[in-house]
Amino acid sequence: MKRVPFETMKDEIVRVLLKKGFTKERAEECALLFAEASLEGVYSHGLNRVPRFVDYIDKGLVDIHAVPTKMDSVGMLERYDGNLGAGNLNAKMCMQRAIEMAREHGVGIVTIRNTNHWMRGGSYGWQAANAGCIGICWTNTESCMPPWGAKETKIGNNPFVLAVPRESGNIVLDMAMSQFSYGKLEVTRLKNELLPVDGGFDDEGQLTRDPAAIERSMRILPTGYWKGSGLSILLDLIAALLSGGLSTRKMDELKPQPGISGYGGSQVFIAMDPTVISGELFTENMVNEVVEYLHQAEPAEIDGKVTFPGERTVETRKANLEKGIPVDENIWKTVLDL
Repeated sequence: MKRVPFETMKDEIVRVLLKKGFTKERAEECALLFAEASLEGVYSHGLNRVPRFVDYIDKGLVDIHAVPTKMDSVGMLERYDGNLGAGNLNAKMCMQRAIEMAREHGVGIVTIRNTNHWMRGGSYGWQAANAGCIGICWTNTESCMPPWGAKETKIGNNPFVLAVPRESGNIVLDMAMSQFSYGKLEVTRLKNELLPVDGGFDDEGQLTRDPAAIERSMRILPTGYWKGSGLSILLDLIAALLSGGLSTRKMDELKPQPGISGYGGSQVFIAMDPTVISGELFTENMVNEVVEYLHQAEPAEIDGKVTFPGERTVETRKANLEKGIPVDENIWKTVLDL
């Protein structure tokens, strides 16, 4: 597979965004989020998303100049309207504001409504952890997954992120409410591979590892079966209630055209500074103890390795910085041609 240097990828995305009218500063910030997603192995929400992002700009679904406006605050919670701006820039701003509140008060909660697809949700977990904060964030989406026991899509995959800071390596979980995100299905299909475990149902209602069959049926499997289905419903409700924004149902009803994802979504960003709450020494020692305990577990497979969430991300980042980032050549050419 072709590999592209990180700076080359970022610069090409900056070039495209400048052509679309972004200011230099916002183009650099936005491109960095896309390129870092690919650098750290989340190719589906990095370079692979750029053509779709540009398409949304061309269709007038993303206002490249819009920034979040504060609506109100209630105690430790601030609420913003995203004004349908670039979703990843809106999300980064919200987590940064939550971090600032956490440093002052120990906890900060920020919600946003009327925003766009936040791209790689893990970016904002890493943002919080790199700032020394526990981070929790999630977004609702339009329906793209059947609730457990149904054939028809009525719930979103509603990505959920948890992050804990650690000096020698942050712990960051970034997961969708589906066993695999649609982005992962796309990446696997492009490689002509099968999923490692069943990821959804085919048109005949049979569980399958074939990503293309799941994409066709739109019957993606909730993670944990009924548990992921239930969690998806609650995340949607809480995001909409706290932000005063759209639920998955309303996102479906107001979707400007079929196939659009993330348009008008509601999101929650929480940051907590554990050093303010529990002290720096306790925080670092406790987290290191847990990591050490996990690493003591005997691997189930020969040459296997037990890792914590985010550990392999660091390894992928290092490898891709040294060797270049793997890209699908057709997608890379598409971006070059934009």
